[in-house]
Amino acid sequence: MLDYLFTSPILFLVWTIALLAAITIHEFAHAWMADQLGDPTARLAGRLSLNPFDHLDPIGTLALFIFRFGWGKPVPIDPFNLRNPRRDSAFISLAGPASNFLLAIVLAAVLRFLPIINLNLAIFNLFLSPIIIMNIMLGVFNLLPLNPLDGGKILIGFLPADLANQWEEILNQYSLIFLIFLLFPIFSSSSLISALILPIVNLILSLLLPSNPLI
Repeated sequence: MLDYLFTSPILFLVWTIALLAAITIHEFAHAWMADQLGDPTARLAGRLSLNPFDHLDPIGTLALFIFRFGWGKPVPIDPFNLRNPRRDSAFISLAGPASNFLLAIVLAAVLRFLPIINLNLAIFNLFLSPIIIMNIMLGVFNLLPLNPLDGGKILIGFLPADLANQWEEILNQYSLIFLIFLLFPIFSSSSLISALILPIVNLILSLLLPSNPLI
């Protein structure tokens, strides 16, 4: 994305808007689900908001600009407010990626509908396709079973209690190391995360945007 800043400022602006939209809906969904499950912590902290700047994490946002994979500012959760802390935390975590996929599906449906009502598809495609792509990338990336990503909490939430405790200890100790290893190109010009995630992202995008070039 950063290369667009100098080669095509308009595209850089479009992708920045897409990034902000993806992070905002993702973190808002976490806060909304927590509130629905009885924990008002995120709402009281001002995170039940559609203001993008309430949800930006400096490192996660920078990672999105550089690698197109990243995360937003973690939503504060108080497990003591939840009836079933482990299970409910998993649902709260799952709400983020689920919201990204839902938004991408809705916008893809809009793009499919535009030619039927004779609207200019190219203009809408310029703005909506990046939002769809960014939401799919953010959603898939956050399903990795690592901390601070949602996948780690989802995994722990649905495992049996004894196995969940073991995995939680492992993730707390080693997730950051694994995440750095995956993000940074150590052995080749591209990162390992690209090799792992992009085939899945491209498969989903081929279903949502069959007429568009894949990333």
